[in-house]
Parts: sequence; structure tokens; C-alpha cells
Amino acid sequence: MKKLRSDIERYYGMRGHQGAVSTATLVLACFNPRMAPVALLRFAEFFHERRWGLLAKFFSMLNVLVFGIEVSPQVQIGGGLFLPHTVGTVLGAARIGDNCTIMQGVTLGTSEPDMGFTVSERPVIGNHVLIGAGAKVIGHITVGDHAKIGANAVVLRDVPAFSLAVGVPATIAPLKGPGASGETAP
Repeated sequence: MKKLRSDIERYYGMRGHQGAVSTATLVLACFNPRMAPVALLRFAEFFHERRWGLLAKFFSMLNVLVFGIEVSPQVQIGGGLFLPHTVGTVLGAARIGDNCTIMQGVTLGTSEPDMGFTVSERPVIGNHVLIGAGAKVIGHITVGDHAKIGANAVVLRDVPAFSLAVGVPATIAPLKGPGASGETAP
């Protein structure tokens, strides 16, 4: 539940809230349409880790039916996940890092049908990554920390840290501006 607290605190931090979030606020956030799908995937993850497969699958299917987001309980997802909209989203990555933002209609998955969830065929998403609406990240590729994937981009090769991937197929360019290469603005 530590990751769920991190998710909710990031959400409220993005809205300008400073400091720790109360327990009552954490509970109420689970009913927010932007946080409820994250809470459901955290419950699925919780039960999967404890080998309660049927309950994990239940929460995973509830996410599909109610919010239109497909996330396997096997995906390793860091804290601070933000899903502003979820409809049509498929998160079939091997791993998603901390503090990632994933927009609607995103597909993270394999280049071939994979019914057994083969981790070696799935993308690995770094920390602090932003993935725009409709983007597709396909195959065993790595998206580095602080990278950005543009809306509707089709990413078929690795994206280095602090890079921007746009287009079909995606071309990659370094990010520009303060903080783009790891330094902070003065």
C-alpha cells in the first residue's frame, strides 16, 4: 500500500497540495476517477504478490470493465503512477518506473501475440517518463528516465534518458530546456 500512498500523494502534489496527505484524503482519493483505476491495479498487484491469483484477476478485470484499462497484475509498477484518463489503455510492460504519467489510449506491449506474459518480450519504462495519448511502445525496448513519448508516436527502438520520441515510426531527439539533461534550473 506504500505505492498507492505514493500515487495519491503525487496526484495531490500535482494539484498544489504541500506536505503529507491524511488517511481520510487517501481513502477519498480512491473514489476519484483519476485515482480509482490506480487503486484497483495496486489491489491486483497486492494480491498477485501474495499468490492470490483469483483476487488479483478480479481487480484486474474490474479495471477493464469499469475504466477501460488493461493492466496485468504481473507488471512491476513503481510508485507515483498518474493516469489522467484510462480508456483504451493497455499496460503490458515488463516494468514501469516511479513517477510516470501515462495518457489515454497508450499501448505498452509485445510485437507478437503473447498469452503467457513473457517479460523478455515487453518494454521497460524508466522513472519520470511521460507517455502521450495514443502512443504505442512495442517490443523489448527500454525507455530511459525522464524521457517523453509524443502523442500517437509508435516507438520501436530504445529511447535514451532525457529524450523525446515523436512520429510514426518514432524519431528520437534530445529534450531541450532546464532540467533536460539532469541539471536544475537556476
